[in-house]
Amino acid sequence: MSALASTLQRAWLRRGPLACALWPLSCLMGGVVALRRLASAQGWLRADKLPVPVLVVGNRIVGGAGKTPVTIAILQHLQARGMTPGVLSRGYGAAIDPAQPRLLDRDSVNTLSARDTGDEPWLIFRRTGVPTMVGPKRALGGRALLQAHPDTDILVCDDGLQHLALRRDIEVVVFDERGAGNGWLLPAGPLREPLRTAPGPGVRTAPLVLYNAVVPSTPLPGHVGARALGDLRALADWWTGAQTTPAPSPQATPGAWALAGIAHPDRFFDALRAQGWQLQTCPLPDHHDFATLPWPAEVRDLIVTEKDAVKLDPQRLALERPNTRVWVSVLDFRPEPAFWTALDAAIDAAVCAAQPPRRPNPAHP
Repeated sequence: MSALASTLQRAWLRRGPLACALWPLSCLMGGVVALRRLASAQGWLRADKLPVPVLVVGNRIVGGAGKTPVTIAILQHLQARGMTPGVLSRGYGAAIDPAQPRLLDRDSVNTLSARDTGDEPWLIFRRTGVPTMVGPKRALGGRALLQAHPDTDILVCDDGLQHLALRRDIEVVVFDERGAGNGWLLPAGPLREPLRTAPGPGVRTAPLVLYNAVVPSTPLPGHVGARALGDLRALADWWTGAQTTPAPSPQATPGAWALAGIAHPDRFFDALRAQGWQLQTCPLPDHHDFATLPWPAEVRDLIVTEKDAVKLDPQRLALERPNTRVWVSVLDFRPEPAFWTALDAAIDAAVCAAQPPRRPNPAHP
């Protein structure tokens, strides 16, 4: 994280001198957000409807609230229900023609990389196997995905709360321990839009609020979940889905390094320390591209996040860091059971609403 980003992250937690100095700009931001929402509500902005239910997962707050682990957990839940989901993602950092969204599925996976799709879509596909369409125009991407995979019966839009060009049936709003920070909009605070923003186009009920935290961190009623690191997996095993290399233990692996190119690297490092690891840490900017490898060649053991693992090719590391064993720490997010109950009810209602009405049989009035 850059010095400027770190300064703003700290300033956004309270209404101090820097936040107050930026507050007039936040008022302008509030006006823009209000106008967009009004235009959407009045139908002045086009919002496309797709033929299957759309579930949007997103944040009101900027920067790493835990949206991607939540998306993965929801996709796994949909699969367990027997549904066939697809994913729509903007693909942060990838150069994609808006008119030509890029499909990541089992047929294309060997021809694409995280550089082509963005790291988060690649991670979602690696963890779930769900076809993922990447591009800034979500409705266009949704139609293309449904054409390529016509058995898809629900679309999950990753990071789409503010994408008002797509009608949706369900919204899941994710917060972490920061809550709403100081409660102000950007740039004086961390909020992309007000805390109590009305649902997006097509949604008839209040959003489901999910806290990636031990306790709720805003006044909004919602559900909590727990994030937990699983066993370490060798990078090559993680890429292939195998489990051939025994996981190391903290006691048997002195001098290990940990690397994280995510919004809040310290969360990752603290979770590893809680497991007993004594670490040399290497924090990197979110979505770091690994054009060069940032750890010394003499490092023996390196622990990375899954978001970083999608950009670390085992064949490349065998050439450039042959003495480093890279281990991937798998992150799982587990919402409380009440969240799944509420989500299932919302999905059932959306599926029912998406079905065409039955025509009366004239022979049986």
